[in-house]
Amino acid sequence: MLQTKTQWLPGPLAGALTGCALALLSGCASQPQSPPLTQDEAREVTSEDAWAATPEAAPEIAALPFAQTDALTRLVLLQQVFERYQGVPYRYGGMSARGFDCSGFIKTAYREAFGHLLPRTTGQMVVVGQAVARDQLQPGDLVFFDSNGNDGHAGIFMGDDRFIHASTSSGVRESSLNSPYWRPRYSQARRLFVPAQVAADNP
Repeated sequence: MLQTKTQWLPGPLAGALTGCALALLSGCASQPQSPPLTQDEAREVTSEDAWAATPEAAPEIAALPFAQTDALTRLVLLQQVFERYQGVPYRYGGMSARGFDCSGFIKTAYREAFGHLLPRTTGQMVVVGQAVARDQLQPGDLVFFDSNGNDGHAGIFMGDDRFIHASTSSGVRESSLNSPYWRPRYSQARRLFVPAQVAADNP
């Protein structure tokens, strides 16, 4: 569960970040020769939410207003959103506490954690921001997974090879990028913020 992530945060820093955060205030289609699914993932092989056959045009999105925030602050803000919605069931087209699809959860998480509006669909999200290598992932990066040739499932990276997403099998949950199911399906990641130094150099 995501709560275990706070174990590696320094106690005083975690408390301070939480206080700061309070003050600031979707699966995939099965593919041949895929590894066996775990019980929790056995139902992931269903159609994803609002993915188009070809990537959709996405509106221009500037660097997010949390560009200057550090990774730990982003993690705390996202963790609060995750804890608020953990276990909410999967719902095709959903974008509320009654149910989420994968892109609906991402859009809601970004809005509530950072006050930023993302495109609605996975097909739009996959073309925004900048590509980032897997070994360079930071909390807040979007991670995408292959679904019959399309990046049809997505989640939000949280650190330590973990990501949060709206799973068709168990709703909003945390999963491992290294699980037998998700590891071979990992496709790419996108970063929708810029490092603090870059932001400072480009006011």
